Amino acid sequence: MNADLWQKLLPILENRLEQGLFTLWIKPLDAKVQDNVLHLSAPNEFVAAWVRDRLLETIREAALELTGRRTEIVVSVGQRRPVIQVPQQNLAQTRPPPATESLALPLGHAPRTESLSRWRFRFDDFVVGPCNELACAAAKGICNNSLATDHLFLSAGPGLGKTHLLHAIGRHLAERSNRSRVSIACLSAEEFTTRLVLAIKAKEAARFKAEFRDSVDVLLLEDIHFFQGKGKLQEELLLTLKALQQRGCKVVLTSSFLPRELSDVDPQLVSCFASGFMALMQAPDYATREEIIRRKARSLQVQVPDNVTGLLAERLTTDIRQLESCLNNLVLKARLLGQQITEELAWQVLENYAVQTPMPGVERIVAFVCKSYGIDERELKSKSRSQQTVLARNTAFFLCRRHTDLSLAAIGDRLGRKHSTVLKGIIHVEREISHQTPLGRQLGNTVDRLLA
Repeated sequence: MNADLWQKLLPILENRLEQGLFTLWIKPLDAKVQDNVLHLSAPNEFVAAWVRDRLLETIREAALELTGRRTEIVVSVGQRRPVIQVPQQNLAQTRPPPATESLALPLGHAPRTESLSRWRFRFDDFVVGPCNELACAAAKGICNNSLATDHLFLSAGPGLGKTHLLHAIGRHLAERSNRSRVSIACLSAEEFTTRLVLAIKAKEAARFKAEFRDSVDVLLLEDIHFFQGKGKLQEELLLTLKALQQRGCKVVLTSSFLPRELSDVDPQLVSCFASGFMALMQAPDYATREEIIRRKARSLQVQVPDNVTGLLAERLTTDIRQLESCLNNLVLKARLLGQQITEELAWQVLENYAVQTPMPGVERIVAFVCKSYGIDERELKSKSRSQQTVLARNTAFFLCRRHTDLSLAAIGDRLGRKHSTVLKGIIHVEREISHQTPLGRQLGNTVDRLLA
């Protein structure tokens, strides 16, 4: 096994994982290859356990793709990394008792402006259409101070451009940071939570609070629906947002749901979410989808015939990520086979994607889910909590939300569940698919078959 295996795996993992997950859990790891085993060394047991439980399979899959064979991976605890430097004269007062083992944070720095190379998107790459024109204008407005508020809330389904605009805002502000020394914190709600938990375990909660409330100039926070049902975390977030508001800092929040659609969230926090400008992003129309394909083709330095562009735009309608993925696969297949990009080749690639058919109603979705999971409609709407039934029910919630105009409450009425249960089910499916877990890939395949 090649000794530099880990260095080759890192860019693969960075592309596969969310930036926050990669930065928080993968970057702190050291690695070495010994006796054909990849040994990963974590800064503490908390990080080691988290990687073993949640990321080990992803690392194994990346190694399999790279080497062509199953790689044995061992995650252990290496030498502790100090979080802060303690003056020599204070060591006696601050050193923990011999039996106490303090946890070091994997990231021991305050939020700050990230390197421009870390921002994945820019405004110039964002294709504007009627579906997202308002959101894009608001995002640019918060950058150039033409928006009447410093607080922006972006709401859209998965794959419709929330992350693109968030990173574009970060990049635009970071490009000016050499003059204004802007401190930007860009992270997911889950990463914010994990950092806080790690800080508490390391007895560094006060420093964490000070960093986010006193040092940050811009907070870019993704997927705030993650805070539902987490009372203590909601309290910390509310205090952080209020502190930033008092200091006149910019805050941009994103979610798959509008503030009023969230459940089990402190009313004060909901009010805070809704206190700025709210912009809702819809699925792109046909013309916008065509322009997305043309723009992506130019970035890939490839000519795509108009009939192929029209075919992809017509058949892939609900998710920009899926549209771009299909084009990437089409270009790659053409290059590997040494062929021209043709409509016939495009149809072959489209077989792997959910293509456009008349939008399904609730009845068709329910019938599809019951057939896919081998249950009947009565069981789907029952109080059963079996794993298979709950998974089927959550899939039905997700598909109804994506393919119908029904509200969360209306979906719940059709399937015999409360608004809050529907919301939690949708979030669970979105999260699994987004993180590309084994269950997420299974769910993704099931979801795609609805329109196949």
